[in-house]
Amino acid sequence: MLKNYIKIAWRNLIKHKTFSVINISGLAIGMSVCFIILLYVQNELSYDRFNKNADSIVRVAFQAEINGGKIFETNVMPPVASALKNDYAEVQDATRLQIAGIRKVTYKEKSFKDDQLAFVDANFFNIFTLPFIAGDGKTALLEPNTVVVTKALAQKYFGNENPIGKTLTLPNDNAQFKVTGIIDKVPVNAHFHFDMFASMGSLPSAKSDSWMASNFFTYLLLKPGYDYKKLESKLPSMVRKYMGPQIQQSMGISLEQFITKGNKMGFVLQPLTSIHLHSHANYELDVPGNAMYVYVFGVIAVFILLIACINFINLSTASATKRAKEVGVRKVIGSGRTQLIKQFLVESALLVFIALIISFILIQLTLPVFNSISDKNLNFGFNIKIIASFIGLGILVSVAAGIYPAFFLASFKPITVLKGQLKSSNKAFGVRSGLVVFQFFISVGLIIGTVVVQQQMQYIQNKNLGYDKEQILSIPNSYALRENEQVFKTDMLRDPRIISATVSSYKPAGPSSGSNALSFLEGHENQIMKTQEYHVDEEYIPTFGMKMASGRNFSTAFTTDSTAMIINETAAKAYGWNNLTAVGKTIIRQNSDRGDNVPYHVIGVVKDFNFQSLHEPITSLLMTLHPDQGLIFKVKTADIQGLLSTMKKQWSEFNTDEPFTYTFMDDLYNKTYAAEQKTGAVLNIFAVFTILVACLGLFGLITYTAEQRTKEIGIRKVLGASATQVVQMLSKDFVKLVLVACVFAFPSSYWIMGKWLQSFAFRINISWWMFVGAGLSALLIALITVSFQAFKAALANPVKSLRTE
Repeated sequence: MLKNYIKIAWRNLIKHKTFSVINISGLAIGMSVCFIILLYVQNELSYDRFNKNADSIVRVAFQAEINGGKIFETNVMPPVASALKNDYAEVQDATRLQIAGIRKVTYKEKSFKDDQLAFVDANFFNIFTLPFIAGDGKTALLEPNTVVVTKALAQKYFGNENPIGKTLTLPNDNAQFKVTGIIDKVPVNAHFHFDMFASMGSLPSAKSDSWMASNFFTYLLLKPGYDYKKLESKLPSMVRKYMGPQIQQSMGISLEQFITKGNKMGFVLQPLTSIHLHSHANYELDVPGNAMYVYVFGVIAVFILLIACINFINLSTASATKRAKEVGVRKVIGSGRTQLIKQFLVESALLVFIALIISFILIQLTLPVFNSISDKNLNFGFNIKIIASFIGLGILVSVAAGIYPAFFLASFKPITVLKGQLKSSNKAFGVRSGLVVFQFFISVGLIIGTVVVQQQMQYIQNKNLGYDKEQILSIPNSYALRENEQVFKTDMLRDPRIISATVSSYKPAGPSSGSNALSFLEGHENQIMKTQEYHVDEEYIPTFGMKMASGRNFSTAFTTDSTAMIINETAAKAYGWNNLTAVGKTIIRQNSDRGDNVPYHVIGVVKDFNFQSLHEPITSLLMTLHPDQGLIFKVKTADIQGLLSTMKKQWSEFNTDEPFTYTFMDDLYNKTYAAEQKTGAVLNIFAVFTILVACLGLFGLITYTAEQRTKEIGIRKVLGASATQVVQMLSKDFVKLVLVACVFAFPSSYWIMGKWLQSFAFRINISWWMFVGAGLSALLIALITVSFQAFKAALANPVKSLRTE
């Protein structure tokens, strides 16, 4: 019986070539896009789940609000881990990590500087599942100055030598580390990525008992099944026990007095598996994802698959009259309703199977392109789970697309169809119309979404940031020059292609030094405010093209500028001043590099500039004349390559043993929004494919409509109707459906994209033209799709069509 079903299904597929091609193409594209999106979503949701105890691991974060200044940081104080482990029985273990960044590493005569180093506690590998190839994770880092490296790094550094026991030197740190273990690699779907893990016992700061400085990432292993919220509710007692005395000593007030002034301070716990998508704290170890994008793409995957299934349902039910007599004859000769349903389900399964094969090929061809655009490493290999999921998707589509047409076709009454009395049902037409509206509702929504994302990205590119990001060249590793840093700067300033230069490791975009400052107004010790602080020289503000709102810039002509301070406009407001009255005031820096409670006099107010992501509002900023190592140049663009060549040659004369590296500020700025740009590009692709699948369905429907109305079209042309009038007649119903789709798509898109824009502190307004443009685009796409087949029908010879009928 099954063989017979398949044979009949194949004959019908060949007989109705146009509809078969449309159905197969739509299903293949729909399933391909859907599966790629599902791979992307699965990858985003899988972060950190490779850890054996993933569901029992949490990260400790610090959260505070001090005089209106909000703090949410992923790194906490050195003693937090030991305090939690010792005081709370539900904490089975606690471990810490501190970023060391990229360090120069030497082995024998070879030097390397492109690998990430982190210091971790000895029990780090007991909590995180990073399998060892050599060495023992439980003992590898028990001794100071020991290090565990990845397999790739070991191969690069040591070649075919056995790495265990070898010594790596960090010359800039005057330290040596013995290799005691090798791990395979840190998985791609982890929220941190390091190439070397050194013993925390090598760091004197790791033994600090200070609860006032935050620089350690702290993780807890809780009892299996324990609700971390219960532990989180107990953390205020830890703050009172350990932080309270140090606040009393540092600020001269008790923790209770500090809190009664409206301040807040405490710790929160973040489940390990939620860090990648749901953490919005400062100082993340890697670029986080965005849960909203995952939800949106997941919905798009479902919708594009629905649209492909809707096409199948529409075309199957629309062409029902062609199969009506077949159904009538089969019923007359004894076929039951169940047999007919099985027959039509087999037909849909055959179409889906063919589409599945094409989809498999399309995924193999397009996945590398998608990986390149999305910066992912998705794999569609011959993995049992992936193949099973893919086949499962095919079965789901087969049932979803075929079940309604099968029941619909099997419901025809043989007497009615054999007498030729079967007419198109208004109910069936209404269902098809509703499905077309749904298709274009999604399509219009995606067009609006892509337009809003593109406009926001364009706004980010063109926004006045308060500083000039163009023609700014940074040399981040100029510390390698040591005492020759100023010499290099002076030499380069003689080059006419250099406009100005400044020494600072603080940049308003990209990787930058960060310094939290605690300060208060003179005579108001109890009103401490948390701000950011930049260490700069007198050329910093002019090099970046920043503007002074009042007062003056730093100057070497004033010896008192060593304790001078420039603040931004937001800081002036936070202190209760305006731009003019701020000049001359005194700010006490509590934890300054020059000591505690050091008075600084304000000499100027710089106009606000964006020194954080545009997702964040501009916050208070202090600037002090205390330049760190790091060279930044304002350059002319006429001969960039020639200038870089000169700089590299000059650099090599100082024999730093480090390569000349540089970055441009506009590139660093763009990288800050790389995730949004990639998301926008991916959204564009999905929108195009969604519209394409919708148009395939529309093309099929207009083809069917034209065939059904062949006689009517012939009569109209004989009576004098022009081709344009015939096209208008065939197109108007579909145009109405697109307009109805717009009515539903506009408000929902406005709400969804409004929510997305709320993640930016600086954002565009959603304008009316975006909706009009999206609606007209959808209308134009629909008209082009419909008009092609409509003109073909309108230009047909009416004599031939009437004779045929």
